[in-house]
Amino acid sequence: MFIIQTILYTGIVIYAPALALNQVTGFHLWGAVVATGVVCTFYCTLGGLKAVVWTDVFQVGIMVAGFSSVIIRAVVVQGGIEPILNDSYYGDRLNFWDFNPSPLQRHSFWTIIIGGTFTWTGIYGVNQSQVQRYIACKSRFHAKMSLYVNLVGLWAILSCAVLSGLAMYSVYKDCDPWTAKFVSAPDQLMPYLALDILRDYPGLPGLFVACAYSGTLSTVSSSINALAAVTVEDLVKPYFKSLSETKLSWISKGTSFLYGAVCIGMAGLASLMGGLLQAALSIFGMIGGPLLGLFSLGIFFPFVNSLGALVGLLVGFTISLWVGIGAQLYPPLPISSLPKYLSVEGCNFTTIDSNWTLTTALPSVTETILEAQVGERPELADNWYSLSYLYFSTIGTIITIIIGIIASLLSGGLKQNINRDFLLTCQDFDYLKVLLPSSWGKYKEKEKVEGLNWKIRDSDPYPDKGTDNPAFNHMELYSTEHNEKANGINP
Repeated sequence: MFIIQTILYTGIVIYAPALALNQVTGFHLWGAVVATGVVCTFYCTLGGLKAVVWTDVFQVGIMVAGFSSVIIRAVVVQGGIEPILNDSYYGDRLNFWDFNPSPLQRHSFWTIIIGGTFTWTGIYGVNQSQVQRYIACKSRFHAKMSLYVNLVGLWAILSCAVLSGLAMYSVYKDCDPWTAKFVSAPDQLMPYLALDILRDYPGLPGLFVACAYSGTLSTVSSSINALAAVTVEDLVKPYFKSLSETKLSWISKGTSFLYGAVCIGMAGLASLMGGLLQAALSIFGMIGGPLLGLFSLGIFFPFVNSLGALVGLLVGFTISLWVGIGAQLYPPLPISSLPKYLSVEGCNFTTIDSNWTLTTALPSVTETILEAQVGERPELADNWYSLSYLYFSTIGTIITIIIGIIASLLSGGLKQNINRDFLLTCQDFDYLKVLLPSSWGKYKEKEKVEGLNWKIRDSDPYPDKGTDNPAFNHMELYSTEHNEKANGINP
C-alpha cells in the first residue's frame, strides 16, 4: 500500500514543476516531465539516502530564495504589504474563523485542524520517506531535534506559499489569468505571476523555476529512495536470505531506477487529476489514513492480532478508496466547495504579450465527468462523496482502528502473548523535555556515559553505534581505507 501511495504521489510531484517550466519557458510539457524524473532518478540511484539528504539541504535554500524574490517584488509592485493584506481581506481571501462543523464543507477551521492533524501525522509518523530520516540519526535526541528544526522550516515554507498566494490575488484581483484563459491550469498561476513581475530582472524568473524544481527533486528523491528501501527490506531480504550485501546494493540501485521510470509514467495520470495539491493530499488521505490506523493498532492496542490488523486495514482502505474515487467522479457542489469570485473586468484582451506561452488545456477527470453527468448525480454524491478531502485520512484511520479491534477480539486477540517492550510507555512521552535548555545537559551526559559523544568519537574514530540507535554507523563518514580497516580488512 505504501508503494502504491508513493508512486501515485510522486507522479503528481513530477508533473507540477513541469507545468511551471512549460509556462515560463515554453519547454515541452512532457519533455520537462521526463527530464525531471531522469535527473532525480540518476542522483538518487547513485547516491542513496546521503545524496537525498544533502541535496535537500541545498534545495530548501533555493526554495526560500525563489519564494522571497516573488514576495519582495510583489510587495514593491503593490506599494507595500498593507495593500496586499487589505485586498485579500476585502476579497474574502482571509477567512480564519469559519467554524462551520459540517464535514461536507471543503475548508473550515475544523476540517483543517482535525483532518490536517490525521493527514500530517500519517506523513510524519508512519511514512517511510520521513521515518528513514529519523532512523539515520544516531540517537532519539538527534531525531527529535531534527523534527523541531524541520518544523521551523515547514513554517517558513508554508508562510512563503501563503504570502505568495495573497500577493498573487492582490495583483490579479481584477483580472484572473485562469478565468481569462491566459493560462491553461490553475497550477500555472504562480509561474505566470513570477514571469509577469520579474521579467525585467534577468535570472529571477529562472530562480523561481529552480525553486519549484527544488521542492520536486527533494520530494521525488526521498520517495524513490524509500520505495527502494521498502522493496529490498520487506520484499527481497526475507525471501532471498543468501544474497550478499553487494548484490542487495545492486538490487537497491536497480529498483531505484525502475521506480523512477514508473513515477515518470504516473505523471501522465497526474495530468488528469485537476488541482494538484488537493489530489496529493487526497492520496495521502485515502492510503495514508488506513496505514496510520494500522500502526496505531500496533502501538496502542496490545490485544490486536495480525488477523484483526489485516482485516481493519483492508476495510479502512476500501472505505477510503470508495469515498475518494466517488469524490473524483462526482465533485462537490459549490455549496460545499465555496468557490471564490474571480473577476476579469480589468483584463485587456487586446494587449496580451506575445511572449506568454499559452498551452493547450488538459481537461481533468472531474471536469469531463461533470460535463457529461450534469443532473445525473446519485444520492450519495451530495453527502458521502461531498465529504471534505481533508477527512479522507480521518475516516481511513478511525475505520481501520475500529474494525481491527473488533476483528481481533473476535479472533482471540486477548489470549496472545505480548512482549511489553514493543508497546508505548511513559518514556516515549519525554519529547517535551528536548525543548527545555535545562534538559540538554542531561542528554549530553547520557551520551558521555555511553561513550558516544563527539569528543569520544574524535578519540575513537570507529564507534559503531549511536546512543540508542544500534544501526547507526559512523564508518561511512571516513575514507575507503579506514572503512576497510574498521571492517577488519587490510588493504
